[in-house]
Formats: sequence, C-alpha cells, structure tokens
Amino acid sequence: MTYQDTLDWMFTQLPMYQKQGSSALKKDLSNTLKLAEHLNFPERKFKSIHVAGTNGKGSTSHMLASILHEAGYNVGLYTSPHLKDFRERIKINGTVIGKQFVIGFIKRNKAFFEANSLSFFEMTVGMAFDYFAKEQVDIAVIEVGLGGRLDSTNIITPEVSVITNIGLDHTQFLGTTLEAIAFEKGGIIKPNVPVVIGETQIETEQVFIDLALKHNCKITFADQVSKPPYESDLTGNYQSKNIQTVLQSVRELQLLGYDISEIHIKTGLLHVVKNTGLMGRWQVINEQPKAVCDTGHNRDGLKYVMEQLKNESFDALHIVFGVVNDKDLNSIVDLLPVNATYYFCKPDIPRGLDAEKLKEFLKPYGLLGDVYNSVNEAYKNALDKAKPNDFVFVGGSTFVVAEII
Repeated sequence: MTYQDTLDWMFTQLPMYQKQGSSALKKDLSNTLKLAEHLNFPERKFKSIHVAGTNGKGSTSHMLASILHEAGYNVGLYTSPHLKDFRERIKINGTVIGKQFVIGFIKRNKAFFEANSLSFFEMTVGMAFDYFAKEQVDIAVIEVGLGGRLDSTNIITPEVSVITNIGLDHTQFLGTTLEAIAFEKGGIIKPNVPVVIGETQIETEQVFIDLALKHNCKITFADQVSKPPYESDLTGNYQSKNIQTVLQSVRELQLLGYDISEIHIKTGLLHVVKNTGLMGRWQVINEQPKAVCDTGHNRDGLKYVMEQLKNESFDALHIVFGVVNDKDLNSIVDLLPVNATYYFCKPDIPRGLDAEKLKEFLKPYGLLGDVYNSVNEAYKNALDKAKPNDFVFVGGSTFVVAEII
C-alpha cells in the first residue's frame, strides 16, 4: 500500500472518535493491552510524561517537549488530533514520523488489527509507542486522547503525571459533574509517580488528593506554588496557566535527576513552535486585517479565547464559526460576542454540524451572519469583507482550524 492507501484504510475501515463520535469509544483497555503484548510491550522501553486535562494539555505537552529538547534529550511527542497530516500526532524532536514507518507498521500488523477490531486510536497509540521504542527516545511526552482512566495511552508508567484542569467536556462519556470528570482524568495517576495538577478547583481538589493518597504519590497543585513569569512564543494570555503547570512538571523531573537548566526552560518556552511544530493556538494567519485561529472549542477553552479577543484593538469583528454536531451549543452561546458578523460553516467531517442549523440556533441570541458552503469559503469571504483595521477570528472546532491553516 502507498502512504495514501494506508491512511485511507486507517480512516475508513476503523472507527475514530474525532470523526464519528461515541461509536469509536471502547469501554476498557483490553484491546490496547493485547496490542502492547503483540508489539512486545514497547511502552516499557522508554521513559514518559503523561498529560491529561480538559484544556491546555496540547500546549502543555508541546512546551514540555520543547524544554526537554533544549536540554539535549531525544524527545518523543504523541498528541491528538492532527490538523493537516496524520503524522503530526507522532514526532521526535519536532520531526514527524516517516511515511514508510506508517506504511510498514500497518502492513505488518493489519491482520492483527482486523482480527481484534482495534480502533483508530488504539492502533495509532500502538504505532507511536512502537516508533518511540525503536528510535530509542530518552523520554516521550504522551498526551491523553479522551479522559484518562480508559484512554488507550493509559498503559504507560510515566516519570510524572500531569493534569492541567477539569471542565465540562465530553460529558456523555466522562460524566456530567466536574468531580466525575476529575475521577476519569485522575485515572492516569499511578502508584508512587508524582502528579502535578495545573489548576486548583474547589470541586475537584479532593478527588485528586484522594487518588494521590490511594496511590502513595506526591501531589502538587501548580497554581499554589509561586513561580516567576516566563515568556513563550505561544502568545495567548491563557498560556500563563499552562506555563505554571509546565514549570512545576519540570521541577519534578529535576528532582528525578533530569539535567534541565534555567536557560533550557527559558529557551524551550520561547521556541515551542520551532521545536515542535505546534499550530492552532492563538495563531496569527493574516495581517491587515489581522486574522487569528484557535482550536479552543469547549466552554472553558472558548472562554479563554474570548477573553483574549477583548484585549485586541479593532474596528469590527468577523467570526468564522463552525462546530461538530454533538456540541452542546447551550453551554457556549453566552460566550459568543453579539457585536460581530458571523460566517457560519460546517467542518468537512461526518460529525460536522450543518451550517444552516448552526445559524438558526444562534439567531435568537442575536448572533447573525451568513452560511457558506465550506470553511475556506467562509474564511475567504471574511477576509474580503473585513477592512484593514478589522479583526477576523476562526474557530469553534479543531476541524475548522485544520481547514484554513
């Protein structure tokens, strides 16, 4: 199979949560454990950091990888979803996995995948772990896909477990309260492994403390530890919380003997994009008019983004907006600015919400605009209609951002 043939098989033959929804989710780790055994337990052959959370886990993972890279380590990075190319999910020192490895891995294991009905996510995690083991990375930063306790990545025993924050997202799978979601994400906490919690929240603090006590591990709430401010090339104001989480995680690594200096931290934070290729976090994609895209899509993520918007200076605001069809629009509608022109669009995936339906839902709230046939058409029209001193924002879904980057 060619690389494209391989991708076509992966995307169309196996369920994938990001595109399909709940039909792709598994209720336990049995398939992942079977795959690990089949691959000769690659996850045991490299050290790792495990990162979970509702918002910020992607930025946090990339910051950690950048700092470790600056410190001279050979660093694997596993994240999801990708924006443009599947291979963005699996990187070493910022370089994506080779096409030939992807082709070879699927070819060698295709019969096993089919016999055991593995999901897209399960086999992708297996591919990442196999790649990191074969390339002998010093350490890999592993981002949780969904939740934590039952996530396919949760077969590793990391050096440090990191949980950025807890918000109401994926409630149909993780629970309808912050406490329930915290318990699911806290499932990455392992015996005797230090855990860093990014944000102290009244509803979730005791959940994490209890899990840490149960597993006899040190727990630190990053926002309770005073640290000097650091700058990063990830410019959203919301990144300050992620930076605090990263700094505490690095502190835990230093205590374990990792040689990470102050200059490594500063340089790593300033060169996240260069070192890791991260895209879609308050990313400027046009000047005059200034256009920014951001992948924040749940209530907490969009809240940070909309607060950032308030700091911008512009004459008029244009918003290119699209969501997936299982998005709880009621949970975010109050965050969307009324004093904006909307360009409604449907992300080009099966889960994309019809743009006409999106428009009709938001209309009673005074959120007005036109419907466009594609994300790119909506974005082009926004740029055409915006004046040089206006501002264009693109978001609502990771998949909307993916189509214009």
